Amino acid sequence: MSDTTYILVHGAWSAAWVWRDVGAELTRRDVKWSVLDLPSSTHGAHPNTYLADDAREVVEVAKLDGPVVLVGHSYGGAVITEAAEQIPNLEGMIYVAALIPELGHSTTGVSRMVDAPTMLDAAIEVDGDMLRLKPTLAKEALFQDCSDEVADWAVSQLTSQTVASLRSPRSAFDVDVPTYYMRCALDRAVDPGLQEILAARCDEAAVLESGHTPMLSQPEVFCDLLLMSVSLDEE
Repeated sequence: MSDTTYILVHGAWSAAWVWRDVGAELTRRDVKWSVLDLPSSTHGAHPNTYLADDAREVVEVAKLDGPVVLVGHSYGGAVITEAAEQIPNLEGMIYVAALIPELGHSTTGVSRMVDAPTMLDAAIEVDGDMLRLKPTLAKEALFQDCSDEVADWAVSQLTSQTVASLRSPRSAFDVDVPTYYMRCALDRAVDPGLQEILAARCDEAAVLESGHTPMLSQPEVFCDLLLMSVSLDEE
């Protein structure tokens, strides 16, 4: 396991900053990790930035000598699923409150599998080909169990998201590697009932008593589960 690199893939409206505390904790535990900023949510993103463009960035980061584990949060779940078949050194995939579209379906489509509007839905504002979040509602939807200091900082980091990335269909097939799903029981962004359905598609699952972003609200507990997920597959 000492040779394994965890590639941490953020969700929509976010960036590598969301892994700040998890990265520090993994470093403390002598675990290799890497992050990236997805093109669909970078400042000044071109409206025609699709799921495949985000996946391509993950593939580039995964070009390492040793094995890698992909970790996808929220929309990042769709991204790592799209990227997986292009990564020959892939050891496993970990989904965190993640959206996992089936082949030919989009992230938007999978989010509508259950009729349960969330606080995140209320926070979204459409601005042409981009989607933005209302700051006050975004704080409650994404960071409600973080400290006010952390939540306010996180909200200030949020960017716009291309509509194209969320509506473009998955084109990659499933790969034969262990999969693990972390459900967030108090989530106000991805419905917990939907997470239960998606978790059933994975080999293993666990439940965190957290909101949508446990990486910021409880990074140590998150890392415990992250590392345990791969250990389970070795037994």
